[in-house]
Amino acid sequence: MGALSAQLCRRSREGINLTVRLTPKSSRDEISGVDLIDGNAMLKARVRAIPGKGKANRALEKLIAKWLRVPASSVALSRGGKSRAKSIAVHGDAEDLERLIESRLAALAQA
Repeated sequence: MGALSAQLCRRSREGINLTVRLTPKSSRDEISGVDLIDGNAMLKARVRAIPGKGKANRALEKLIAKWLRVPASSVALSRGGKSRAKSIAVHGDAEDLERLIESRLAALAQA
């Protein structure tokens, strides 16, 4: 596992938990990089959905699934339902998911 994905991910029995900072009511849905907040690395995500009634959380789950190219059913909010800081559970092989995150982050850095 790379250093950056080690800061963003924690392994679980089902896969990984990914730390995310969500900005709702944005102009577009996107993963835009990594932020350091209070010394913790978090994936920066923006969605167009409003935060009311869990719409932004559902949009985030779909965005993470699309970004990682995994089935939407394997991505679920695990913590932070009413906070901007969230933990997203991604089910699957932890090593494969960590490599996938590293490659996606490298692609973001080159863009």
